Amino acid sequence: MADIRVKICGLKRPEDMRAVAEAGAAYAGLNFFEPSPRYVSPERARELALVAPEGLAKVGLVVDADDALLDRIIEAVPLDIIQLHGKESPERVAEVRARYGLPVMKAVGVAGEADLSALDEHGRVADMLLVDAKPAPGDELPGGNGLPFDWRLIAGRRWGVPWLLAGGLHAGNVAEAVARTGARQVDLSSGVEREKGVKDAGMIRAFMEAVAEIDG
Repeated sequence: MADIRVKICGLKRPEDMRAVAEAGAAYAGLNFFEPSPRYVSPERARELALVAPEGLAKVGLVVDADDALLDRIIEAVPLDIIQLHGKESPERVAEVRARYGLPVMKAVGVAGEADLSALDEHGRVADMLLVDAKPAPGDELPGGNGLPFDWRLIAGRRWGVPWLLAGGLHAGNVAEAVARTGARQVDLSSGVEREKGVKDAGMIRAFMEAVAEIDG
């Protein structure tokens, strides 16, 4: 069985980037959504991106960003992937892909059957999908809330592009999540934090060890 690839999002410190790299993650996420406790400015993100070793894909998360903000980010930060985590339409996804020439990962929140059609629609234009828990009404953040969704909703479902499973994952539940969904890539943020926005190297290692055991 192929290894499960891991994305750890919301990195704010050089030591977090190093911990993610050393633990063997495939993707490192930088959050450009200002209301988030994991927010980093483009200037700060550039410093972090330059710490990342070759082979660790740097993903920039934005929420309904306009071209001016995206221009500023792309000019400052050597990103490998743009993650659209807002209410962007399939048309907007296609626009961003064409404008910047980078792969686009589109996040789609799932709470019930009615949300699944958006995955099919975005799967026709995005390079990757991020299947996340839909935020509860009133939540300020579109993701990173530490809440899982009903994994049975996507059991056996596949799309024409690679996809990642997100939403409340941690070392204690990732094996069940993978078993129920068939995910081969997973994404987390709060599940390796000792407090909001502060990653813990020990928790990162524990998560990666839990993932390794699934394959092993």
